Amino acid sequence: MAELKNGCFPDDAAFKEAVCVDVGRVYDSCCDRDCLEDLRCFFLPDAQELVNEASNVRLRSAEVLKVYINVEPVNFHKGFFSCDLTFFFRLEFDIYTSPNTCPQQIKGVTSFTKKVILYGSEGNVKSFSSVIDNDDNCNTLAIQSSNMPKCVVQTVDPIPLSARKGEIHDCYDNVRCIPKCICDFLGGEVITNQHKGDTTIYVTIGLFSIIQLIRNVQMLIPVYDFCIPEKQCDTGTTDQPCDIFSRIKFPTDDFFPPRRNDDCENFGCSCKNNEE
Repeated sequence: MAELKNGCFPDDAAFKEAVCVDVGRVYDSCCDRDCLEDLRCFFLPDAQELVNEASNVRLRSAEVLKVYINVEPVNFHKGFFSCDLTFFFRLEFDIYTSPNTCPQQIKGVTSFTKKVILYGSEGNVKSFSSVIDNDDNCNTLAIQSSNMPKCVVQTVDPIPLSARKGEIHDCYDNVRCIPKCICDFLGGEVITNQHKGDTTIYVTIGLFSIIQLIRNVQMLIPVYDFCIPEKQCDTGTTDQPCDIFSRIKFPTDDFFPPRRNDDCENFGCSCKNNEE
C-alpha cells in the first residue's frame, strides 16, 4: 500500500487503474448571508401568558430545526431549477415580568422562506435500484421526479441579534402551517390563531447558508490503492478516569488569553515577519 504524506499520496505514487464511480456532482451552488428582521414568533399557551406579562425580553439563542425544500424546473429556461426553502427555527428567550427580578426562560418557533434559482443541468434518465423501500407503494409522482437534481442546504445556527415585544398588526403575518414535528420540539401545539392587537415577540437573526444543486453522475477517477486504516481502535475501557485526565493538555489559553500582536494592522490579519 502506498503511504500517505500529509494526507496525500506522494508524487511518485504508482497509478493502478481508472475506476468508474457513481457520485453526486455539484452543478451549481451559492452562499448567502440573510439578516432576517422582525420574524414573528409562536409559543405554547403557558409561554404566551408570560409573553403577555413581559416588561422586557431578550433573545438567548436560535437553532435551525428543519429546512423544507421543494425543487421545480424553471419554465422556458432549461437546466435551471427553482429551490423553495422554508427554514424553521427554535428560539430561547429570557422573559422579565418586572424590574429587578430573575428572568424566566421560554421557547418559541419562527420561520423564514426564500427562493433561489440554480443550474442543475438536464437529465431524462429514471433510476431504479435493487434496494427496496419499506414504503414502496408505486408512487407515480416519485417515479416521474426521479430525474430531478437534489438540493442540499448547509447552515450553521443563526446569530441572535435582537428581540422586541410588540402587537400583531396583521393576523396573517408570517403565519403558515407549522408541522407537528416542529411543535413536538416544544412539547405541544403552538398558538397560531392570534388576532390583531395581541401581544407577541418579533426577533431579528442572522443566517449564513450554502445551497447546492447536486445530480448523480458517473465519473472516471484514478485509483492508487485501497484505503486501509493504519490506526488501531482505542476501546477506552482499560483506562481509569484520572489516567485519561492526566493526558489532557493543560488549557493555558483559557487562563491566559493571548494578547493582540502590535505588528498586526487589523484584527485577524497575518503578522509581518520581523526577521526581514
